[in-house]
Amino acid sequence: MTKTFKIRLYSLALLAAIGIATMAQGQQVTDETTSNADSAAVDSVMPIPESAIIDEVIWVVGDEAILKSDVEAMRLQAAQDGTKWNGDPDCIIPEQIAVQKLYLHQAAIDSIEVSQSEITQMVDQQINGWIQMIGSKEKLEEYKKQSVSQMRNELNEVVRDRMMAQKMQKQLVEDISVTPAEVRRYFSNLPEDSIPYVPTEVEVQIITQTPKIEQEEINRVKETLREFTDRITKGESSFSTLARLYSEDPGTARQGGELDYTGRGMLDPAFANVAFNLTDPKKVSKIVESEFGYHIIQLIDKRGDKIKVRHILMKPQVSDQAVDNCILRLDSIRNDIVSGKFSFDDAASYISDDKDTRNNKGLMSNATEMSRTSKFRMQDLPSEIAIVVDTMKVGDISAPFSMINNRGKQVCAIVKLKNRVEGHKAKITEDFQVMKAVVEDKRRDEKLHKWVVDKIKATYVRINPRYRDCKFEYSGWIR
Repeated sequence: MTKTFKIRLYSLALLAAIGIATMAQGQQVTDETTSNADSAAVDSVMPIPESAIIDEVIWVVGDEAILKSDVEAMRLQAAQDGTKWNGDPDCIIPEQIAVQKLYLHQAAIDSIEVSQSEITQMVDQQINGWIQMIGSKEKLEEYKKQSVSQMRNELNEVVRDRMMAQKMQKQLVEDISVTPAEVRRYFSNLPEDSIPYVPTEVEVQIITQTPKIEQEEINRVKETLREFTDRITKGESSFSTLARLYSEDPGTARQGGELDYTGRGMLDPAFANVAFNLTDPKKVSKIVESEFGYHIIQLIDKRGDKIKVRHILMKPQVSDQAVDNCILRLDSIRNDIVSGKFSFDDAASYISDDKDTRNNKGLMSNATEMSRTSKFRMQDLPSEIAIVVDTMKVGDISAPFSMINNRGKQVCAIVKLKNRVEGHKAKITEDFQVMKAVVEDKRRDEKLHKWVVDKIKATYVRINPRYRDCKFEYSGWIR
């Protein structure tokens, strides 16, 4: 929905100079006219139409600028995504950008971090969701008029900012809690037509198997990384150049593979073990296998318990034959479960490759911004799973299918529908947790709204006059 909100402070003086130079083109100023300042005439200059301005600073929040191009890009993306605005987008969009900048500023003060692996996972999920929705990678590239690589690069900073803002919000409201008495009191005062509707929710168990990558493909990737190491060591090419050209980590490739100062806990363990043992910035690490693929790493600097490195990531490709073989394995496992040789719970615990669910008998977990639950609304499930579950009955086990997991890897899966609760109006006796969540969300919204209003009061804000008649969600922008 948004484009990258880069911190770009444009010089108003420079923009003004460009405008003046343009208007003055073709005019001749004689030495006689300019020699006497007291007798100089003041020219009347017609204002530049807004439609003629290519880009400009429209808001300043603290020391960060919001550009007209930022707003237009967000509006364009929203149109592509089918987003509808509840009000005037010319007012809503810059305010949304400004509020995010307030959260990001506070996140920097509080040293809140988001790991590159988290960002990469979220970017992969976004792109894979688009591919599933539109039908194929080629159709997506045609629709977006960009390559998938360009989409990844553009999304990286957007996702980072969004995740940072979400973490900041979560920290601000982590102490919010409500008592049962508050929940009952809140809903006892609600009119009948305001009682929330609980959408259909499902609980799903999953078993995954990872297609086996041929050794020949692994050898190809490793040999390529060895060639890169050799070229760097001989001085034929720099690490950063090769990272920009060949690394399959979209979040760091355009920065020459550079990961900024990061703590050990924010990195894949195998990656961290090698990276934190590097001592010579001129040397390249051995090849490292992580859950994302294979890497080579180069030290840039160490600062306390954080490290700054470059890396090149390459991912072995899964063959169609490997996927077919994986589907056959899962089909055999499904048949054994159906015939009673072992239970789905046991298979999920001992056979599944999904480390996020196998310790919970395959039960999938729905992690929201504020909580974690086993219940999913259909739209919150991964799209491949939602399509399969939609027509299943409780207790059914699906046929095997292929999907992209939350780490961007292709896996094969079977799922069991453990429970389904059809949509209904909330009842205090049956849906207390839902009602409690509603009240907690209301309290969180109230606290965050107050925080933003207070933050605006303490922050320098300058807004282009044409936005002064907007009806904003938060007070205090206009002074």
